[in-house]
Amino acid sequence: MSGEPARSGPGGGPVPRWIAERDLPGRRLFVAVPLSSDVRDDVVHLVERVRATVGMQPGPGPGGPVREVRWVRMDGLHLTLRFLGPTLDERVPALSDAIRAAADGVAPFRVRLAGGGAFPGPGRPRVLWLGVTEGVERLGGLAHSLEERLVAAGWPRDERPFRAHLTLARSDGVAAGPATASALIAASADFDAEWTADRLILFESHTGGGPARYEALTEVGLTG
Repeated sequence: MSGEPARSGPGGGPVPRWIAERDLPGRRLFVAVPLSSDVRDDVVHLVERVRATVGMQPGPGPGGPVREVRWVRMDGLHLTLRFLGPTLDERVPALSDAIRAAADGVAPFRVRLAGGGAFPGPGRPRVLWLGVTEGVERLGGLAHSLEERLVAAGWPRDERPFRAHLTLARSDGVAAGPATASALIAASADFDAEWTADRLILFESHTGGGPARYEALTEVGLTG
């Protein structure tokens, strides 16, 4: 899932959550279902096709380069179940316990990716994504179970509805955003990849020096 706006900037536009929270104390944590290695490779090839297509578009001036959207790191592709944001070290054990409780008794299940799109729309995209067409209810059930256990452990409830999707890039209003969204939608029209979701991972997001890098802190298997 993508970070939602947290507050307004000087011009009245939304400020992404990662910017609003980057100076708060604690580790930036989230819980996610990772992709299998073969599906990740399929997504990487799709993104390469999209980037090659957009790279052939004219720039803002004569011969000017096209400023790309901000692609996520392809080695850390995942489906986010819950973004926690800055979390103090002393709360991590309780968070890990909540993840284990949410996964308890849940069997592995199939997840399918197909088709692409953009939030809020391809004309002025903020987030570019691939859709989830199988496993949506199971993912939603896990997200709900995790949410209830987090609330019981003292976390504030996240009132935003869960939307199963794979975030690929954030456009941040760059001129190439609409062209990239259109290229992604066209390239992913026949994209179809599936894998068995068999674990949840608590990730820490490390930012700075390019796309965020994700470090696995806790891994919990889905054994049923």
